[in-house]
Amino acid sequence: MAGGPVAIRRAQPRDAEATLTLLKGLAEHEDSSQHVHLTLKQLEEYLHRDDVIIFLAEVDGSQIGYSSALRRTYFWGGSEIIALDDLYVRASHRNKRVGEHLMKAMAGQAAHDGLTVMWEVTPTNVAGQRFYSKLGAKLSTKVIATWTPEHYGFIV
Repeated sequence: MAGGPVAIRRAQPRDAEATLTLLKGLAEHEDSSQHVHLTLKQLEEYLHRDDVIIFLAEVDGSQIGYSSALRRTYFWGGSEIIALDDLYVRASHRNKRVGEHLMKAMAGQAAHDGLTVMWEVTPTNVAGQRFYSKLGAKLSTKVIATWTPEHYGFIV
């Protein structure tokens, strides 16, 4: 890997700008930039919360990737889970185990309290599915539904 070794650390409020840049990079990669409405101020506030978990991957002090999750209640299990939201590595650093390091950091966070990590991956993301399977994740197919105010607003 060019530069020094990869360092993984938990993001702090001072990392909001770099984290937002990475988040926007993921949205561009997924052709979904129009869906990003998060502001820098909001992200700074989120990074103060204990239930918001964001890990940054860095090389020589430059952020090259991140994973984000939310600790939340899992009613069926009568426990909490770590709900992984995003895993992203800049294109120039992919296939260099950076994603694996980020996932191991998230697993370490979950293991501290014996929690399960759950996330979604699109059916078309075959490379992602292969990556997660190699980590030992169990993959299940499920349809994800979203219900936005412009669609449910007429009934409330």
